[in-house]
Amino acid sequence: METDERKGIAMDASERRSVGVVALIAMIRMFGLFALLPVLSLYAAELREATPLLIGLAVGAYGLTQAGLQIPLGALSDRIGRVPVIVCGLLIFAAGSVLAAMSDSIYGVIAGRLLQGAGAISATLSALITDATRKEVRTRGMAVFGVGIGASFMIAMVLGPLIASRFGVAALFWIAAVLAIVAAGLLRALPDIPQPKTSESWSIVPAFRADLLRVDAYVFLLHMIMTATFVALPFLLTDRLDLALTEHWKMYIGALLLSLVVAVPMIMNDHHQGRGRLIGLAVSMVIAAQLALTFLGFSVIPVFLALTLYFAGFNFLEAGLPARLSVLADDAVRGASLGVFSSAQFLGAFVGGLVGGRFLGQGRPTDVFFVCALLGGIWLALQGFGRFQRS
Repeated sequence: METDERKGIAMDASERRSVGVVALIAMIRMFGLFALLPVLSLYAAELREATPLLIGLAVGAYGLTQAGLQIPLGALSDRIGRVPVIVCGLLIFAAGSVLAAMSDSIYGVIAGRLLQGAGAISATLSALITDATRKEVRTRGMAVFGVGIGASFMIAMVLGPLIASRFGVAALFWIAAVLAIVAAGLLRALPDIPQPKTSESWSIVPAFRADLLRVDAYVFLLHMIMTATFVALPFLLTDRLDLALTEHWKMYIGALLLSLVVAVPMIMNDHHQGRGRLIGLAVSMVIAAQLALTFLGFSVIPVFLALTLYFAGFNFLEAGLPARLSVLADDAVRGASLGVFSSAQFLGAFVGGLVGGRFLGQGRPTDVFFVCALLGGIWLALQGFGRFQRS
């Protein structure tokens, strides 16, 4: 049977405006994090007292505080409203960015990254979109949100290395702080969005249903693999391929643009947002990319093709998983459910940083990629034991 979206139900003006503003806020905020991914490990390696493990921790540290605070802040937003939680989160993120920008030791940068992560508003932003949209168009709104973050990722992969090479990595932290303030100001452009009815109970047990936890496990693995990959990838490009930092953006933008040829049709055809067949295909692409980086990462062309395959799988999963979660979650605990999801996402980023730093200890980026391929295999095994429920 056709879904309502395929019958032609469209978002109204208020829904389009709300989705556009929230997606723009997420894009601006995530740019501050994404722009650091391709350069932070190289920068951290030059700081006082740096070790491979501490380098990985600097890359993934924000994920620890993000993971710890998404659930309570998501639940709090169910009670006091989304906007106050979002404003406070953006201000905390800005403070962490300033701390990291002013630090000249690895420990100072780690502290700043932990404070950045304490501005844990991803779940609340997602919940705000669900508040602002009807159920019939909600998956479309979440897809726009996911694609917006994907666009932020693409822009950051290009501008991050260029800005860092010219002004230093500290400039990226300052830019992140300024953008967080700008994002807070954009909240004024939101139309009136009614606060959803909340349950009398503060219990978040419904956010831990088995079907929701399966999606949470998937996003944990997705971001664990991503962060570990970007701990090692800058070293592969610099040391093995002899690419200057100012040249890295060419590799990233080319691979990202080409990956859209695959990722966009997958996103458009995934009407139920998270069908098992497409999830399995995307995970298989990530695994194949990691294996290619492991065994063929000795010249530019194989690495470029591997990154194209990886970005295609990643972008599909990044758009599809939160959309599916938003549909499955109960209305009264949607903020908390998205909080659990975001906690799993950022905990994956933290663990990925540690994994990347641990296996980079011998100075071989290929060790990290092989471990990521194994993690992808675990993901496929998990999927084999269960499928997403149908809408």
